Amino acid sequence: MEKRLEVLKTYKIYIGGQFPRTESGRYYIPNNASGKKLANVCLSSRKDLREAVVAARGAFGGWSSRSAFNRSQILYRMAEMLEGRRAQFLEELVLQDSSRIKAEKELDLAIDRIIYYAGWCDKFQQVFSAVNPVASSHFNFSVPEPTGVVGIIAPQGDSLLGLISVIAPVIAGGCTCVVLASETKPLCAVTFSEVLNSSDLPGGVINILTGKPSELTSWFVDHMDVNAMVYCEKDAVVQKMIRERSAANLKRISFYDQVDWQTEAGQSPYFIMDTQEIKTTWHPIENIAGAGAGY
Repeated sequence: MEKRLEVLKTYKIYIGGQFPRTESGRYYIPNNASGKKLANVCLSSRKDLREAVVAARGAFGGWSSRSAFNRSQILYRMAEMLEGRRAQFLEELVLQDSSRIKAEKELDLAIDRIIYYAGWCDKFQQVFSAVNPVASSHFNFSVPEPTGVVGIIAPQGDSLLGLISVIAPVIAGGCTCVVLASETKPLCAVTFSEVLNSSDLPGGVINILTGKPSELTSWFVDHMDVNAMVYCEKDAVVQKMIRERSAANLKRISFYDQVDWQTEAGQSPYFIMDTQEIKTTWHPIENIAGAGAGY
């Protein structure tokens, strides 16, 4: 009997709550360390990025205006859905060269990390807001507000935990994002998008692309409707390019090239603040004594 040809799954991208194939029609087949072909994976194009940014911008108003408690509920639901699909994620992590023990640890940390940020949704503003002393008769408040659309080049050596560790603080703070997943280990990223699609998360809040950072990073940086960039690799040349070209529209930039996502250093409310802006408001103080003088 002839040897059967394996039918590889085609992993699509995730834009605006939908699962399109890349408009370019291109794909690639990543291999694991033993040479096994993993899947047919979309090789995203500049147009895919533009469409993802449009979806993220369209979702920003509704997502940023939701109550912090509701955002917390949705993140918690994402963790529940991830827990319910443990077997699939474990299989994909092992396929991508993780041992069973390491895969279980990574999945547990990923689930716990989402819950960690779910807990911070309605707390970080209290921690990082301030009532400022002023000399005039005004109240003066400084509060964090979401920056807008965040472009993320996810950790390339990490399939799941690093991806979730950079996405969760961004959306917990009310921003939306466009994410380029690991080129060599993309399976969990696309499966995670299937979790997002069934977790009450509005379409467009998280958009996940697959493909080559060497092709797309510069387009992330040059896009004038991307308000912040998160880059997780140690490539000094790319970091320099991001610094210089982000000045065109004053993007906020964060480099997470020294973070060990497996440790407690991989989670912090300060990661939420990296994609927040501080808004200061002045409000006049009425003359309370004068207002009550007639009684």
